Amino acid sequence: MIYIFCRAVLRVLYGLLFRLEAQGREHVPTDGPVILCSNHLSNFDPPTIGIKLDRKVQFMAKKELFDVPLFGKLIRSLGAFPVKRGGVSKEAIRASIELLNAGGMMGIFPEGTRKSSGDAAKKGAAMIALRSGAAIVPVFIDGNYKLFRKTIVRYGPPVDLSDIVAEPSSDSLERVTERIMSHIWALRK
Repeated sequence: MIYIFCRAVLRVLYGLLFRLEAQGREHVPTDGPVILCSNHLSNFDPPTIGIKLDRKVQFMAKKELFDVPLFGKLIRSLGAFPVKRGGVSKEAIRASIELLNAGGMMGIFPEGTRKSSGDAAKKGAAMIALRSGAAIVPVFIDGNYKLFRKTIVRYGPPVDLSDIVAEPSSDSLERVTERIMSHIWALRK
């Protein structure tokens, strides 16, 4: 209930303040496991990715955010779960796979941190996608969140990994990661 309320409030605020527009929502499956993989420009990005969708989107968030009084409780109640930065977080990967196995949808930033260009991405999104079999929807956020200027979130068609899944190899994670990132950046206009 709190998620629906916060989403409604943020839809109005982002619409007014950032003139948020969503394109390609028809590419996001209405059920089943989905990973939304996006570029990452700002702390405003997680709501940007999720508020225009009718499904709940859950995110990994750096562990330190859960230590902030009230904010930590809020993001946990909205479905966020902690990830340790600087290494592999087995707990976060396990939580992601459980969420997806239950048919949920999560958002992830493959680059791992805020960046303005397509630098090297981490392999976590690829690992989670291959282990869960979830659909991967590339997302591109276009804009800089300047007040009253348009920000656009674009959802692309799910990434086809059938060739990599059919013939796995030692570099499968790298290939999946590269494919995800190329689909994200292809949404840039």
